[in-house]
Amino acid sequence: MTERTVDNGARSGSGRVRLFRGAGLAILALIVLGLCFLSVAIGTRSVAWADIWAGLQGQTETIGQAAVAVRIPRTIMAALVGAALGLAGAIMQGVTRNPLADPGILGVNMGASLAVAIGLAWFGMDMAQLYVWTAIFGAGVTAAFVYVIGSLGRGGATPLKLALAGAATSVAFSCFTIAVILPRNDIAGGFRSWQIGGVGGATFDGIRLVLPFLLVGFAVSLLSARKLNSLALGDDLAAGLGENVAVARGMAAFGAILLCGAATAACGPIGFVGLMVPHLCRLLVGVDHRWLLPFSALTGAGLLILADVLGRIIARPSELAVGIVTAFVGAPFFIWIVRRQRVREL
Repeated sequence: MTERTVDNGARSGSGRVRLFRGAGLAILALIVLGLCFLSVAIGTRSVAWADIWAGLQGQTETIGQAAVAVRIPRTIMAALVGAALGLAGAIMQGVTRNPLADPGILGVNMGASLAVAIGLAWFGMDMAQLYVWTAIFGAGVTAAFVYVIGSLGRGGATPLKLALAGAATSVAFSCFTIAVILPRNDIAGGFRSWQIGGVGGATFDGIRLVLPFLLVGFAVSLLSARKLNSLALGDDLAAGLGENVAVARGMAAFGAILLCGAATAACGPIGFVGLMVPHLCRLLVGVDHRWLLPFSALTGAGLLILADVLGRIIARPSELAVGIVTAFVGAPFFIWIVRRQRVREL
């Protein structure tokens, strides 16, 4: 067999893989669109097809049409936040090379929540845009704190040390948040509802508020795909290939922090999405971040929309917040990951 024949065969195999992944991405996008339609059509109130069509056109003359009009921003918010959390989880696992990395497990969501609580209770924060900036600041400080704590001692930032540091930080910040909010009866009720994590109160104004931060986070995260592939080879080899390891890690982490902070400000701390989604996507497309990141974003969007729909169906005529549904699914998945991975590096 000649060298040219081998080269042609390799190119053909690579082309087939790209075609398969591209087709999978298109199918996944169609599934997400289908889930969006289900989210608009299904809820605590049954809606006729005519009302669904009229509601999608902006009409609100009947109760059914009004219900559809309320579900549209809710669906859009669930898709955006789910994509943000799925993508942030994949980024964090790539940056830390930790299979247990997740905005919730590493304490980033709870850090954003604590920052918002302090802003509300101590500084009288009343501007909606300040919520986003405060949550992003809290997420960034927490991410840096957990990484520094996990890097102390022999061996540096190992997956086990990062997971333990994140879990301890999350518990501590949760207690601090309760201590900050508990004396303030005037804001305690609303804050507790937000802290559960949900998309039930989503509006187009809320979407417009967080959308610029999410778009920047999506762009930065997707542009860091090649850098994450280099980091996956190890810091020494990545540096040998000409990659600035500190800049690459910082750029990817910045994108993830933007996504986590904006998502938490919009819907509260929603856990386990960033843990489950990247693992599922690796089974489909492998470890190449050029494909893993867009697959994680779409899968995260679909998962959160589906969780929201299930929350409306399970507890009719009431609703379960999407954060509760993802916790029910995510906790057993987390236990399975721990037993299967033995907390190895990626």
